[in-house]
Amino acid sequence: MKRLLAAALAAASLAFGAPAIAQTPPNVLIVGQIAEPKSLDPATDTAVNDFRILVNMYDGLVRYKDGTLEVEPALAESWDISEDGKTYTFKLREGVKFHDGSDFNAEAVKFNFDRMLNEDNEYYDTGPFPLAFFFSSIDTVEVVDDMTVKFTLTEPYAPFLSNLAYPTGLIVSPAAVKEYGKDFGRNPSGTGAFKFEEWDPNAKVVVSRNEDYWDGAPPLEAVVFRPVTDANTRVAEMLSGGLDVMVEVPPDALQQFSGNDNYKVYEQAGPHLWFLILNLKDGVFADKKVRQAVNYAINKEAIVNDILQGTADVAAGPTPPAFAWAYDDSLSPYPYDPEKAKELLKEAGYDGSELTFYVTEGGSGMLEPQAMATQIQADLEAVGMPVKI
Repeated sequence: MKRLLAAALAAASLAFGAPAIAQTPPNVLIVGQIAEPKSLDPATDTAVNDFRILVNMYDGLVRYKDGTLEVEPALAESWDISEDGKTYTFKLREGVKFHDGSDFNAEAVKFNFDRMLNEDNEYYDTGPFPLAFFFSSIDTVEVVDDMTVKFTLTEPYAPFLSNLAYPTGLIVSPAAVKEYGKDFGRNPSGTGAFKFEEWDPNAKVVVSRNEDYWDGAPPLEAVVFRPVTDANTRVAEMLSGGLDVMVEVPPDALQQFSGNDNYKVYEQAGPHLWFLILNLKDGVFADKKVRQAVNYAINKEAIVNDILQGTADVAAGPTPPAFAWAYDDSLSPYPYDPEKAKELLKEAGYDGSELTFYVTEGGSGMLEPQAMATQIQADLEAVGMPVKI
């Protein structure tokens, strides 16, 4: 299921002085996050919760245009792609410096990707790098000259530019990695619009305006990211004026904001896809008919409408529609058909053995995972598949 990002945003401008924002300092944005970040090293992070901070402090060679997944130049001013689709040559933006004062150049780009992809690299142990597979198609990264870098792929790979725009492709300061090693994630340095100032554990991460930002200094003096793990507490703080922005708004709280002139609610189709991970090698899910039965058994429309209250759509395949270039709109979702599920289980000879369903208590890009799991459990048990959560 593809969820819609919903963020309640305080009305228009801090200068309006609406009651909901009276307690927040001027020209400083207070953001209510769902959790404490794991790290501020983009190469090691996997959580959208952390990415929201990282994209303010770092740039990639390319970035997504606002509101889209279309790629545009960032630290790379331009690029050429070879006719065989295997070589990408990037011309880098000149005069850019990392927040620690060191130079951004082709050597810095090579350092970043060698660090993630080369197990023999001196700084590979500053990982782990769980999303390095995004760049598994890279064969070599070569410095052509100070401001030109060439990537050679093992084979043509259509998502390469898109993956470079993902937070895993954000460029960090080699000098800072060398200085702090495994602690770089607590002492980050990038080229972004905001510089790292402070991380007070379980309280806040503060980033301040980069006056020398290559794309123009941002209007805000600072952004404060506060971990407010309980959704109801985030809602209460937003309503009382302790936050300017909150993320991961509970579906049942949206009406509190949408009907209030002091707030704006932004809903945007995000690149999230919720799915079940099944063991295809061993056990009952090695049988395709059992996997199909699960798909027929789960009432996805009920989850979307009753639990998520319309803030998601039923997915028809593994690619979210936000990735328009890869999305196949000819596919249709599996319908809810518990009788068909029972037929398939009978054909497969399913013996009614209990299944174990591991469910996260929360996470970036997820709303109501426990409630969703309980509904899935009930749907599967209704067709004769006992489930332990």
